[in-house]
Amino acid sequence: MKRKPVATAPPAPVPVAAAPWYAPWLILLFILLLTAAVRIRLLGTPLERDEGEYAYAGQLLLQGIPPYQYAFNMKFPGVYGAYAVIMSVFGQTVTGIHLGLLLLNAGTIVLVFLLGRRNFNSASGLAAAAAYALLSIGQGVFGTQAHATHFVIAAALGATLLLVRGVETGKSAILLWSGVLYGVAILMKQHGVFFAMFGSLYLLWKCRRQPRNLAIFFSGLAAPLLLTALALWHAGVFPSFWFWTVRYAREYAGENSFAEGIPYFTGTFPHMAGADWLIWILAAAGLLTLWWKDYRRGSTLFLSAFLLLSIAAICPGWWFREHYFVLVLPAVALLAGSLVSPTQRITWWIFAAVLVVSIAQQTDFLFRWTPVYAIRQMFGYCPFPEAVQIGELLRQHSPPNARIAVLGSEPEIYFYAHRLSATGYIYTYNMMEPQPFAVTMQNDMIRELETNRPEYIVFVNMASSWARRPDSPVRIDDWWNAYSAQNYQMIGAADIISPERTEYHWENLSSYHPLAELITVFKRKDGR
Repeated sequence: MKRKPVATAPPAPVPVAAAPWYAPWLILLFILLLTAAVRIRLLGTPLERDEGEYAYAGQLLLQGIPPYQYAFNMKFPGVYGAYAVIMSVFGQTVTGIHLGLLLLNAGTIVLVFLLGRRNFNSASGLAAAAAYALLSIGQGVFGTQAHATHFVIAAALGATLLLVRGVETGKSAILLWSGVLYGVAILMKQHGVFFAMFGSLYLLWKCRRQPRNLAIFFSGLAAPLLLTALALWHAGVFPSFWFWTVRYAREYAGENSFAEGIPYFTGTFPHMAGADWLIWILAAAGLLTLWWKDYRRGSTLFLSAFLLLSIAAICPGWWFREHYFVLVLPAVALLAGSLVSPTQRITWWIFAAVLVVSIAQQTDFLFRWTPVYAIRQMFGYCPFPEAVQIGELLRQHSPPNARIAVLGSEPEIYFYAHRLSATGYIYTYNMMEPQPFAVTMQNDMIRELETNRPEYIVFVNMASSWARRPDSPVRIDDWWNAYSAQNYQMIGAADIISPERTEYHWENLSSYHPLAELITVFKRKDGR
């Protein structure tokens, strides 16, 4: 008779050791270091036009000169102040400005991680941070350049985190500072108002029966705007500020209809998404998954509303320029990261594969191209590398108190030259547009140039710097042809022969003949 085997209990499962609390922070630090390594290699990328405007206006602020006095444009002045702070710390150089962007971007990556962790878990937060790091440096959004959109996003994400925390704790001070940061986001660029709308709607939803908290939040929101308006009024430039940021900005925003904006979007979006298209697909899948799983979940409504207002932020004017899409990237990264589960390893591998594919498709930009070649690939024949050389030549050949002017839309030349503009019209785009102030702007610029008599005038004979249209006024062209022949002589030129070759000519121009698209430098004739 066989003996029955003795039943034994199954072996107890071996417990999986939980990751230490600091593990996510170590991974986040690794993401930040990798991003910094790429950005450091491209710190010397020449400034483009918007950066040139911000840098020049920031340079003037450091000299005690308020915005809208010698530099006109429709943007709110917050980014000018941000540039002034960056340059006061890191120096008035291209490298210093982009080092400031590096740190700002690192802070924004951390904020994305914190939002992802709060709405989901640490794994989703880390995935979102990695996605945003890659998206925000991408060639498709001109990620190496310190556009105002980066500053808007940093302030808006900080405000949103404080808002959520303030609602949870009921602490008035946190809600006040949340409002202040939303106000700062608006000051950085008017598009920030859509993030302030998101915060306002969220607070009204959560605290509609708490009028005191609402009042505190909206007081914080209004404070930066009111204080800025008061400072500009005290400096005597409020009328100029109002004209450019309200009256002209309204005309600019109304130039395109929705139907006219569709071709801009369809032409820009594929190029913008570019190598990162798989991350955008993950974001769409993340949004659908959130609603399919549980449509009542607070995170679903929160992120859906955040995405909707982020999309609205890129729509004013229906221009859909590449760097505008920076405003949508945090929402895209958070939705893509929402698919990563701490308990399902397959989601980690899928997400990692997507990142690897995105990186592989832009290895030249991220790891090989020089700063000058990178900006050529992003902006084509725009004279951004040439502006560095021309600005330095003007700086070397003119006294510090000399006034200069640029006929064209290249404000970065003023920054490089460290010279005061003889006219507030640092762009000529606006006077070529089909808007009612175009001819007045041309006449004002002519009057300022004739009155201030700049020692040097740079004429940018490039279509990209004027954006002339068939119906653009030609008053300034006719004036320049006659005025320059009588009062100025050409002393320098830059011929952009190809993206890799620019020929510079200075002083000895007796046998010079232009070869290609051209930037010329004129000096006032003696006694004129």
